[in-house]
Amino acid sequence: MPYLRVVFSLQEPPLFTRLKKAQRILIAGAGGGFDVYAGLPLALSLLDDGKDVHLANLSFSALYGLPSDAWLEVDVVAVTPETPSRDDYFPEGTLARWLDLHGLPSTVYAFPKLGVQPLREAYRHLADRLNLDAIVLVDGGTDILMRGDESGLGTPEEDMASLAAVHGLDVPEKIVVCAGFGVDAYHGVNHSHVLENLAALTADGSYLGALSIPRDSREAALYLDAVEYAQAATPGYPSIVNGSISAAIRGQFGDVRFTARARNSELFINPLMAMYFAVDLDGLARRSLYLDRLENTRIIRQISSIVESFRDEVRPRPPRQYPH
Repeated sequence: MPYLRVVFSLQEPPLFTRLKKAQRILIAGAGGGFDVYAGLPLALSLLDDGKDVHLANLSFSALYGLPSDAWLEVDVVAVTPETPSRDDYFPEGTLARWLDLHGLPSTVYAFPKLGVQPLREAYRHLADRLNLDAIVLVDGGTDILMRGDESGLGTPEEDMASLAAVHGLDVPEKIVVCAGFGVDAYHGVNHSHVLENLAALTADGSYLGALSIPRDSREAALYLDAVEYAQAATPGYPSIVNGSISAAIRGQFGDVRFTARARNSELFINPLMAMYFAVDLDGLARRSLYLDRLENTRIIRQISSIVESFRDEVRPRPPRQYPH
């Protein structure tokens, strides 16, 4: 297990200790949409450290309408700043253009919404093509940490597809990183359960700690710029998750109004949203109560059905109010 192989120190976050020997790293959005943006500060930090860093995302966009020369394999698209799209909602294309504007590696790989088997093959193709020695799945929010018996699971389908797909790959380092603690409350996640799950991951050696994204860092400045660029490019559907993380990095607090999309919700922007929580991917996968049931899925609707059936079989842990 990871904690037997690596000696950690207070002077260096365990996340970076685990990635120290890795040279070719994929930072991939696990839950689709704008999740890959939440991985930008980490990606930028690793690039500054001389790593060969690539970005990918499970996409909600109409990828099948992209030109044939954008497809590297059946379910893998290489999105560049020049990749045309008829879809107004195209976070991967927007990110590729932003990266190019800043002189950064500007290819963003994208996967369609798939079940575990084809998504794993897509990841395997990319891992072989890029000769990866580390994959970091990034979740905007923390619902990827749900094991299945919580009072609410958030939006688990895409997260679980990504988790199961990468769990089955033979890559030296596999890590999950979450940013935006608290945003999943609006999808029914009880964050006392998140903390309880992190405690259990700590006990079995799979928790890799938490670290803040410093407001005055280069990584934060570029991330804030990228989120603003994306919001301008997608004004009809800006990311509430990354908007919340951005507001938290700026030091805003409480019911911050940054998008009309959240006009019917009372937000609670706070410093925990600007923190990365990192866990060992395989350790997280082993704690899931239903991930093995997803193994033979091919389309995302199968995952939805399996999750629904599983939930009918369990008695969920009752929600707990955070006591302080």
